[in-house]
Amino acid sequence: MDTKSQRDITRKLKVLNYAVEHRNVAKTCRHFSIARETFYRWKRAYLAKGELGLIDSRPCPENPALRVSKEFEEKIIHLRTTYHFGPLKISWYLKKFLDINVSRTGCYGVLKCTSSDLI
Repeated sequence: MDTKSQRDITRKLKVLNYAVEHRNVAKTCRHFSIARETFYRWKRAYLAKGELGLIDSRPCPENPALRVSKEFEEKIIHLRTTYHFGPLKISWYLKKFLDINVSRTGCYGVLKCTSSDLI
């Protein structure tokens, strides 16, 4: 389990335990600045799957039509790690110099799915 997953579990357990301790969901949500729906989603996930249910699981798109090819992903990651370009500049660079059309959102999606360290 990576450190991001551990942070997710620790934070969400802290929120859930605070609610149990104070016996007031509204106060807990205000204290931690989260929506009640978020609190109850975390609670349902914890009751259903335990601590593993508290790990953020926003998957990358499974639809291959929405995915950028591996070759383009590597170019996007290279531009980010080497030149520290943002998604908009990466998109512009790919179009201007390599004649590759990838939207700013597509570049952001690649960076987000690859590693949170790249964003």
